Amino acid sequence: MDQQVKANGNCSGGVVEGPTNPMVTPLLTDLYQFTMAYAYWKANKHQERAVFDLYFRKNPFGGEYTVFAGLEECIRLIANFKFTEDEISFIRESLPGSCEDGFFDYLRGLDCSEVEVYSIAEGSVVFPKVPLLRIEGPIAVAQLLETPLVNLINFASLVATNAARHRFVAGKSKILLEFGLRRAQGPDGGISASKYCYLGGFDATSNVAAGRLFGIPLRGTHSHAFVSSYMSPDEIVDKSLRSADGSRSCEDLVSLAQTWLSKIQWSSSLRGIFGETNQSELAAFTSYALAFPISFLALVDTYDVMRSGIPNFCAVALALNDLGYKAAGIRLDSGDLAYLSCEARKFFRAIEKEFGVPGFGKMSITASNDLNEETLDALNKQGHEVDAYGIGTYLVTCYAQAALGCVFKLVEINNQPRIKLSEDVSKVSIPCKKRSYRLYGREGYPLVDIMTGENEPSPKVGERILCRHPFNESKRAYVVPQQVEELLKCYWPGSSDKPREDLPPLQDIRDRCIKQLERMRPDHMRRLNPTPYKVSVSAKLYDFIHFLWLNEAPVGELQ
Repeated sequence: MDQQVKANGNCSGGVVEGPTNPMVTPLLTDLYQFTMAYAYWKANKHQERAVFDLYFRKNPFGGEYTVFAGLEECIRLIANFKFTEDEISFIRESLPGSCEDGFFDYLRGLDCSEVEVYSIAEGSVVFPKVPLLRIEGPIAVAQLLETPLVNLINFASLVATNAARHRFVAGKSKILLEFGLRRAQGPDGGISASKYCYLGGFDATSNVAAGRLFGIPLRGTHSHAFVSSYMSPDEIVDKSLRSADGSRSCEDLVSLAQTWLSKIQWSSSLRGIFGETNQSELAAFTSYALAFPISFLALVDTYDVMRSGIPNFCAVALALNDLGYKAAGIRLDSGDLAYLSCEARKFFRAIEKEFGVPGFGKMSITASNDLNEETLDALNKQGHEVDAYGIGTYLVTCYAQAALGCVFKLVEINNQPRIKLSEDVSKVSIPCKKRSYRLYGREGYPLVDIMTGENEPSPKVGERILCRHPFNESKRAYVVPQQVEELLKCYWPGSSDKPREDLPPLQDIRDRCIKQLERMRPDHMRRLNPTPYKVSVSAKLYDFIHFLWLNEAPVGELQ
């Protein structure tokens, strides 16, 4: 089966394809997961039914929201979780001491058929402490899933959030291009970043492998090397180009471009803006136009943007226009991007007015060169004429924050709730199997996410409900929801007769992400001092958390 079909295929119903990355196997875990699995097995505890929550404690990048991503890859792993003989042999060699043979026989028969996965839909806007995934199943196999699931969600959600933040600053009208492959943390970092930047709202990628795997639109032009590789127009051997409609042919596009350059140079409105341009650059642009006449986009800062790059580009673009083609635009990769984009726009408008070329003044301007949230914000404040941004290093490496910090905590075993305590209240877990809901207000914005015990009645539209901060007794509020959305849905049942949610294609996940972000209240989204979104528990769950806390915490003794 073609890789793109594998990566984009609907994973409902029958066979679920394996993980996109072949390195994602049951061995993609920490050693202590296997030592715990053996200890569970040795104690005949490995089949006890456990419930784990996967969640994060704090939103990244100083913001107040996160985009959830990575679910599909988690389900691909779970659906194909099986040890090979070679893997079992390696585990045997790696475990300390002498483990009994029966444990390795147990591993041979291990799969996730008894596991259930409940999850928030991929592409959703999510918040701290609310479970992204709830894993139910035998404790040993659930424990073996911890590290790979956290790995698959951590970076995916972090980079999707980073992409969404860049989109928010750039605005809806701008084209965002992910150019990060060469600076990404290895091949998988590059592939994953391309996928999840697209999910988070980017429009295209330069990453050809990601384009093939996930169907992401591809964009790219040429580098400075292409421009500097030319020394003279004489290097162009075949100078002919047929018109866009095929009705005629230009035998010498080089001469036509040079003719246009002379016209530009001596035009009344443009006279004095530039002198002699770099002729090797003009040769490179003409050669590239001969290769790609329907998508000619030139990098114009190899020598001098306004004195050479822009006039040379315009000369070639006007030559193409004579043959019925429309140039795509320019890319700026250095210098004062706000100033240069404004000057380039003025030049394009002057060309349109001087030579009567409709639409030339609206020629697309793409900017690159180590862009990030701050530079996009600065460009907006300065005023600019950039239509598209090519963003790489700061986007795909998540330079502003190294990790999201997802955790995987046991909240119930054998129907008995469990809690993890800490002197740091932010690290105290919320016990028991829970249901999660998003409550919406009159204006259509989400107001609060609330967690309840599994057997509590669901919040209802129009009925007042008390929402409590999980740990701060003074923070509480009544909410009368106008809409109630249950967040956790079943994506992997332990039995074949239980219905489960389909895994949608990437484009649908991206659409969900964009719609959810648009539905958030603006003060939660702003870059500076965003308002924290409220995450709460029901009054009944609040009381139970604190009952269990007091019950489990050791009592000190003063002497």
